[in-house]
Amino acid sequence: MDFQDVVARRRMVRAYDPTRPVPGEIRERLLENALHAPSAGFTQGWAFLVLESPEDRDRFWMATSADDKESADPWLTGMRTAPLIIVSFSNKSAYLSRYAEPDKGWTDRDESRWPVPYWHIDTGFASLLILLSAVDADLGACFFGVPPDRAASLHDAFHVPAAYTAIGVITVGYRAPDRRSPSLRRGRRPVAEVVHRGRWGRHDIGS
Repeated sequence: MDFQDVVARRRMVRAYDPTRPVPGEIRERLLENALHAPSAGFTQGWAFLVLESPEDRDRFWMATSADDKESADPWLTGMRTAPLIIVSFSNKSAYLSRYAEPDKGWTDRDESRWPVPYWHIDTGFASLLILLSAVDADLGACFFGVPPDRAASLHDAFHVPAAYTAIGVITVGYRAPDRRSPSLRRGRRPVAEVVHRGRWGRHDIGS
């Protein structure tokens, strides 16, 4: 698929065909493409939890859903049909250690040196490559977060080491009819509104 078509077709899909698993070769392509994301210092401090079996997927939803009342939620009902779940994790400690190595010039692991948490940003880059790769394979996908009060349950359910933080979850599968987010009514902001050329508030090079 042409790259411009991939970008244009990307959207969050919230319902899947539960009878069609994601082929193994496509699953591996999604994961391998994620590893081409940029990372500060080539740290690659990310990890991905891949859940495919019904038992593992049920364990995930039990660990991350607040209570039984959510079982009636249309969003959750649709998302639970996804045959593939990929949880993206970042590892802050890996970045602090990498930048304390001789070639980086720092001699400590002081987090205050970092203007922004690149461990999360880099893992977000990798997650976006998974989303785009899913579209390229004619699949649907959705990225969403783990509720803060369920993070510990997720770690416990899958024995995730404490050094890793779940920055988000990606459901993947063949698309089924779903209800588009009402937030889309806001419309996409135009380029002239978000791009500042030359200096802030200057939307036009000739102005």
